[in-house]
Amino acid sequence: MESITECEVNLFSEILPSMDEINQLALSVNSSESDRLSFGEQVEGNLSKTSPANCLASGIGLYILGRNEEAAEKLEKADDCKEKHFYLASAQRKLQRYDDAIVSLDKAGSSGGDPLMVATEKASTYRHASNFETAEKVLKSCANFKNVSAEYHYQIGRIQESSGLYSEAMDNYKTAIELSPEHQKALFHLAYRCDMSGDEEAAMDYYRQITSSAPVYVSALLNLAILYEDGGKFEKAAQYIDKVLEFHPNHPKATLFRKDIESSKTMFYDEEKEMKITRKVQILETPISDFELSVRSRNCLQKMNITTIGDLLNITETELLSYKNFGETSLKEIKAILDPKGMHLGMAVEEKQMSFSSSDILDQGIEGEETEDEGILSKPVDELQLSVRARKCLQRLNIRSFGDLTRRTEAELLGCKNFGVTSLNEIKKAITSFGLSFRSLD
Repeated sequence: MESITECEVNLFSEILPSMDEINQLALSVNSSESDRLSFGEQVEGNLSKTSPANCLASGIGLYILGRNEEAAEKLEKADDCKEKHFYLASAQRKLQRYDDAIVSLDKAGSSGGDPLMVATEKASTYRHASNFETAEKVLKSCANFKNVSAEYHYQIGRIQESSGLYSEAMDNYKTAIELSPEHQKALFHLAYRCDMSGDEEAAMDYYRQITSSAPVYVSALLNLAILYEDGGKFEKAAQYIDKVLEFHPNHPKATLFRKDIESSKTMFYDEEKEMKITRKVQILETPISDFELSVRSRNCLQKMNITTIGDLLNITETELLSYKNFGETSLKEIKAILDPKGMHLGMAVEEKQMSFSSSDILDQGIEGEETEDEGILSKPVDELQLSVRARKCLQRLNIRSFGDLTRRTEAELLGCKNFGVTSLNEIKKAITSFGLSFRSLD
């Protein structure tokens, strides 16, 4: 996440600044394009100096600039100290050299590094490597910091969030904020999770807390602007985008988003139609556990991994009845849930078959040959790791898989409320990496 702040720290002074000061310097450097260019020139001017002390400062400077490969090479040439090993580990983690990063963090601990910082950085490294179990074990070793350290609870929250334990993650983010009200990373992730769970008011409140103090994260400004735009408050959204552009005039997302906001002001919006779509999505996402079912029916559905109303629409009566222990009685229970909503088993399957027109067949190439990997097309769109705004647009359009997405045209996506060029380009770039594209009418 980028940030906006002001700080005066000389990385190349005779005495190396403290790690807290260096972290503040990093925030300052990335606070604006001009600061980044100025700091880049300062680092370049010191790269030719080869003393161990200068290699340490230059290596840290290169890491701050995001030049991680160069940073790692420079830091290797510095004398051993906790600062060298901490920043070397950070650069190695960015380069996805996770085993090397763990080794560097062990050396940081041996060089007098703070034990809690070593533990949290290790946990973060294992989390980035998707080794959540080991990350959890590392943090358990310093459980005495429970209800004491905000960073400890933040890191636990990140592991839980990565594992899909969203409610538990939010509890730990809240604890982190109680211990350190200005812990901006905890605030940001709590705001994001509130947004994802549909609690937009809470999300906006947390984002505003971030933007009201320094450092101010660009990501928080962008997400807050998205929420204001979703609520139709275009002028307010524009204010936050303008704040980003004030410091980052060439910021690509902010520049496109600003144009989208202007377009949204004149965009036709069928509120009634949108409400119907939203209501349908809500019904489809209703968990089966909300309904009173017999133990047999509940167990059968659970074993078949059917958890929502939408899942029921994707399976036929025949398929259900073919499952062991699922009989006519259970079938009647399921129908009693769907009938009042004007829905029936296999409904989604039927709709997909009807929508699979000749133009869709042409898109797949020569008849009888598959030009797309079915495994890829069945992947959920969550794997694209899109921004909040793009995800919401896909939810409104009930696009759940890569296949659903590739059957849409660019015009169809742009017709969705608040779906602009920024989101379109983001999704297009994401699916292109998988060798996919939108449907063309040409």
